[in-house]
Amino acid sequence: MHSRKHIMVGMSGGVDSSVTALLLKEQGHHIEGVFMKNWEEDDTDTYCPASIDMADAQAVCDQLDIELHRVNFAAEYWERVFTHFLAEYNAGRTPNPDILCNKEIKFKAFLNYAKQRGADYIATGHYARCQLKDNHFQLLKGLDPNKDQSYFLYALDQNQLRYSLFPIGELDKQTVRAIANRAGFINHAKKDSTGICFIGERKFKAFLNTYLPAKPGPITTLDGQMIGQHDGLMFYTLGQRQGLNIGGLKHAAQAPWYVVAKNLVQNTLIVTQGPEHPSLYAKTLRANQIHWISGQVPALPLTAYAKTRYRQVEQACIIKQIDLDQYQIDFTTAQRAMTPGQSIVFYQQEVCLGGGIITDIES
Repeated sequence: MHSRKHIMVGMSGGVDSSVTALLLKEQGHHIEGVFMKNWEEDDTDTYCPASIDMADAQAVCDQLDIELHRVNFAAEYWERVFTHFLAEYNAGRTPNPDILCNKEIKFKAFLNYAKQRGADYIATGHYARCQLKDNHFQLLKGLDPNKDQSYFLYALDQNQLRYSLFPIGELDKQTVRAIANRAGFINHAKKDSTGICFIGERKFKAFLNTYLPAKPGPITTLDGQMIGQHDGLMFYTLGQRQGLNIGGLKHAAQAPWYVVAKNLVQNTLIVTQGPEHPSLYAKTLRANQIHWISGQVPALPLTAYAKTRYRQVEQACIIKQIDLDQYQIDFTTAQRAMTPGQSIVFYQQEVCLGGGIITDIES
């Protein structure tokens, strides 16, 4: 990309997207910023300070002398992301809406918006990289292992990668902040956002209860002994320790309790004691909605590495296809608290191959 290009940058108000815009402008490109508003329901400064983020984005754009567009994708977010989020929780699974948001909003709705306005590319502040190899675009890990965000981008396709740039994927977070500081950006020390913006700092149970009716039920041990009451299966995830409110049971050890399973039919939460209990571990899972970034299914079975959650170190596995949209993944070593509804993402060295949604765990 040597000639001057028209690039629209997704500006969140954070330091990463701000430095993204700065680097591209310094390269001589025509840059415009886009602030995406994806949530309007009960959106207040208490929970999701969109007004603060937008003000920060505007301050950076003013400093860089670039235009900032404000675009409302709340309707698209509700239809394409949030309804799925609710359906998954209602089915007892634990979804990852950030992945769907990237696929449907940041790299679809935003990309379409940018192309309609004549942009050559969009750019975001994700810690990831992209390269063209053998006529295919490859998604690569960000060079900073502590910030690599390729896990959240595995659902992107060739067309989305063709028009997407990740300028800070070659940098570490410390360098990004140093660049922002030298530039005098107001947000150079701004805390990284965590979680889903529309949930923000609010209590998750109260938020989810607004949209889904809670169905309390029994908490039982693996052998069926009832030891407590849960507030609704949707509020718990496998491997969870906090918030179970179990303690002081007669004839029970004082070790902490962990969620090991959910029985949706009987509305029962199943728990056991100890962080290393065998029931928390499994070597095999099944997944569907498998997406291969190359657009082509590789030769299977495939030896690769996989993550079943964002912060995990990749684990050796073998990927097999067992039905039209059903895959089995066998790990070399047992994995802890793999969770239906979460994503499994595949890698070979620095290349992200794709991934899918975990459906079942086989102990």
